[in-house]
Amino acid sequence: MAQKETLVVLDFGSQYTQFFARLSRELGVYSVILPYDAPTEKIKAHEPLGIVLSGGPNSVFDKDAPQLNQDVLAFGVPILGVCYGQQLLAQYFGGKVEPARIREYGRATIKLIKPSKLIPKKADGSVAWMSHGTHVSKVPDKFTVTAMSGETIAAFENAAEKIFGVQFHLEVAHTEYGQQMLENFFVICGFKRDWQPASLIDTEVKAIRELVGDANVICALSGGVDSSVAATIVDRAVGKQQTCIFVDTGLFRKNEYEEVLDMYKHLGLNIKPVRAAERFYSKLKGVTDPEKKRKIIGAEFIAIFEEEARKVRNAKFLVQGTLYPDHVESVSTKGGPSATIKSHHNVGGLPEKMGFKLIEPLRELFKDEVRAIGKSSACQRRFTTANPSLAQAWLSAWLAKSAKRKFTSCKRPTPLCAKRSRNTPKSVRTCSNTLPCSCPSNPWALWATAAHTNTPAWSRRSTRATS
Repeated sequence: MAQKETLVVLDFGSQYTQFFARLSRELGVYSVILPYDAPTEKIKAHEPLGIVLSGGPNSVFDKDAPQLNQDVLAFGVPILGVCYGQQLLAQYFGGKVEPARIREYGRATIKLIKPSKLIPKKADGSVAWMSHGTHVSKVPDKFTVTAMSGETIAAFENAAEKIFGVQFHLEVAHTEYGQQMLENFFVICGFKRDWQPASLIDTEVKAIRELVGDANVICALSGGVDSSVAATIVDRAVGKQQTCIFVDTGLFRKNEYEEVLDMYKHLGLNIKPVRAAERFYSKLKGVTDPEKKRKIIGAEFIAIFEEEARKVRNAKFLVQGTLYPDHVESVSTKGGPSATIKSHHNVGGLPEKMGFKLIEPLRELFKDEVRAIGKSSACQRRFTTANPSLAQAWLSAWLAKSAKRKFTSCKRPTPLCAKRSRNTPKSVRTCSNTLPCSCPSNPWALWATAAHTNTPAWSRRSTRATS
């Protein structure tokens, strides 16, 4: 039985589905993402107060287009269909969907033509974000058109049955009043909006303590946010029964490994440091292909981890800092952007190979929620503002052929020049040189430039991001 009020988002493959879940949580509503074809009982087990049908890349006319699970309409809870989800609702209830004479991609202006419980009055004439080649040309009986965008039916609703459909993406920042529309939907659903990420921690600590019993636990620490916060949560549950293995790959900045190690010890974690820089250097010598580098790093890390894990008696559990998006992306939605998972993806691998049972204390959380928990707990600021997979990011993309020599020459952290983009997080404002960097083997400057100047900080819900 569900222990918290839940919004269920059924994913039909939209690149914006995670935006929906994240925005909902920021507004105090716990949300889960399930594939569109999730079994009815699995959906019902969450006891949702509301259900969202996401957008998707398909057309309702495609031969194998994802279909609506009609059982969810019998739950008696408010339903919100977005883009593809709107068209599915129209089609199911007897409306008409057809190819659009004018396709809409990007900004559009919506015009309110009837009062709506979903769309506020001040949204009349506002900007909404469209992305569709088909549209609803006729709404079903008992449904009312509430907004138009040119010739396109932008929104309809059956207020009595609490079923709503919008052609635009209200979950992205470019839709001016999208957040208020979602808040209005939460009011219709009856959410109290009192959920906080930290509310999961006490539950996790208790569950981990009961699960582990008198067995021992192993955790692989990277120095990043996810593994560090996961380790501190497990430490609260089982203390010294957890052994944290922290491998020096030789890819940290100068003195960084020692600094992070000291911080871990200050947190009271049971740390096992492993100095393995030479092993990584020898394996990577002469390798230039980034994908091969990632695989080499992963394989060597696993080999070292296996060696150290065998030294821990009665070790039956492995802690992994797997986040909620990792689980969502590992379940590919037909035609959606999650079909391809990177080779260094966080789900699976070690447990299957080594026979450990998994402990994933962060499996229900997004990255920003993990940071918030870290800042409110014993974790120091270094961990909650650290760059994801810093050492691997450096090496994977930019390590030169003569790995040890050239990389060592670029490990000295110095301030970046004053011209650095204001969008760059403070946590990345260190480098071996000022930008623009003339050193061709400076992995940090190249990585910072490539990764951060292309991702605007002004909106985590930017449409330029992908799920």
